[in-house]
This record gives sequence, C-alpha cells and structure tokens, in this order.
Amino acid sequence: MENNKGILLESGTNELEIVEFGIGKNHFGINVIKVREIINPVPVTIVPNSHPHVEGIIELRGEVLPVVDVAKAIGFPDSETPEKDKFIVTEFNQQKIVFHVHSVSQIHRISWQQIEKPSQMYKGAESQIIGVIKLNGQMIFLLDFEKIVVEINPESGINMERVQKLGKRERSNKHLVVAEDSPLLRKLLHDTLEEAGYHYIEFFENGNEAYQYLENMVNKGSNIEQEVQLVITDIEMPQMDGHHLTKKIKENNHLSKLPVIIFSSLITDDLRHKGQMVGANAQVSKPEIEELVRLIDQHAL
Repeated sequence: MENNKGILLESGTNELEIVEFGIGKNHFGINVIKVREIINPVPVTIVPNSHPHVEGIIELRGEVLPVVDVAKAIGFPDSETPEKDKFIVTEFNQQKIVFHVHSVSQIHRISWQQIEKPSQMYKGAESQIIGVIKLNGQMIFLLDFEKIVVEINPESGINMERVQKLGKRERSNKHLVVAEDSPLLRKLLHDTLEEAGYHYIEFFENGNEAYQYLENMVNKGSNIEQEVQLVITDIEMPQMDGHHLTKKIKENNHLSKLPVIIFSSLITDDLRHKGQMVGANAQVSKPEIEELVRLIDQHAL
C-alpha cells in the first residue's frame, strides 16, 4: 500500500486521515501525511549495541532505514501472529524510519475535533499517546511518533546548544503565542526561546485554545499588534490543527496582520504548499530550532 499524495486533504479544513494499525489487541493511529508506504516485513539486519527498541536496519529502494519495534517502544508484548505483521515506512522530522506493527486495517478520515486529549489519570508521565479517538465503538490511540524517536535518539530533538551557537542574544520585549500539544516540546521551546532572548511567551495545548486567546483580546478591544507580535504553531494538535489555526487567523480582519510560523515535523517539500495555502508567513521543520529563532527575529512585528 503506497501513500498516494493525491489523497491529501485541502489545507485548513481541520481534518486528517489516519492509518489504523494494531499492536496486540489495541488499536492505534498514525497521520497519513507521515506514511510513505506500508510493506510486508523483510529481513532485518541487527546492528550491534543499538537501542533496545531498534530491531535493526533494512535496505529499501537503495536507502538504509532503521526499523523500530513499536510494541517494545510502548511496552507491549511481541506479536502473536507475526505472519500478519506490517512495516510502516514513514518520513517526518527530516528523516525516514520504518515502524514494525502487528497489523494494518484501514484509513479513516476524521476531524481534529474528534480527537480528545488523553487524561493524566490514565496516560502517565511517560506516555506516547497524544490523542484518543472514539470510532465505531473502538478506542484508537494516536501515537506520538516524534517522542518515540527522541527517546531512542535524543539528538533528533530540540537542542539548546543549537541556539547557543547563535551567540549572545539581547533580551527581546516581543510577545509570542505558541500552540504545541506536547508538554515535553512546550518545555523545550520555553527553555530554548528564553535562551534566544524571548521571555514573553504564552503557551497553548492546541490551536483552539490559542485562537480563543487571540479572539478574546480582540473582543476586549485590545490592539492586537501591541499585545502579540508573532504566533508559532505545530500542525498536529487535538481539537484544532495548526493549518486551521493559521487559516482562521489570516481570515480574521483583526488578526490577519499577525505573522504565523508553522514549526512542525511535517514540513517537507511535498507538504510545504499546504502551509502556504493557508497563509503561513514561514515554515520550519522540527527540530531546527536555530532556524526557528532566525525566522522569529525576521518576522516578529
């Protein structure tokens, strides 16, 4: 099953398509945008002293790709029916990775509004779940594949040293609004942007909360350009994604002058046009934090 780029949705509709896959008896999902193709398992070459979640490497169309055992990464038992297992070949965060799962069933088209934020009561501090979808009487967990990868290779995450290489920074009085659903990334962004001189930052867990904050300012009669100088948004977020947030800002006469930078693992040559269509002023791929800082410097009102 190869991902046909033609099925990608119109930008800014607040919808996504997920590939449903199984680990044990549980159902999980991955955004179709991350999926290059789905193949039957091929022989894996074991790499000495690799991370326990990494099965090894395979060669696919001339490229050497790592294979991650999703069951091990989320603390589940091995497959009971290995003959049904699948490899999901993905591309995000500027890298290609193969995820070994136990089954793949179908593609669902859903709204981000259908995705609930997981409760701390059952999710736990180290959970890789970023959303829960109730569909056809089943619970589908949307997995945080970026977190799984960073746990295996911390160097693939946001790195403070990259900002420090920009040299000594002056303290900025610019006010930023950031929409990012991952608590880990919110903390990393807070620390790295402070290092870059940006101390006035309002963080929100999704696009809906960020937009309500901006809209409330407008309703109070605030001069938005004095209150906020820039918006930074992820793409994948429960309730409202970053493309829809950008579109709503740019279509609102009181907010349209606000610069919006999309900072996401989904910024690729194939997908950059989606951000352009909704009016993003700039787009940068995670984890390129130093490039994000340069764009903030450039675009903040």
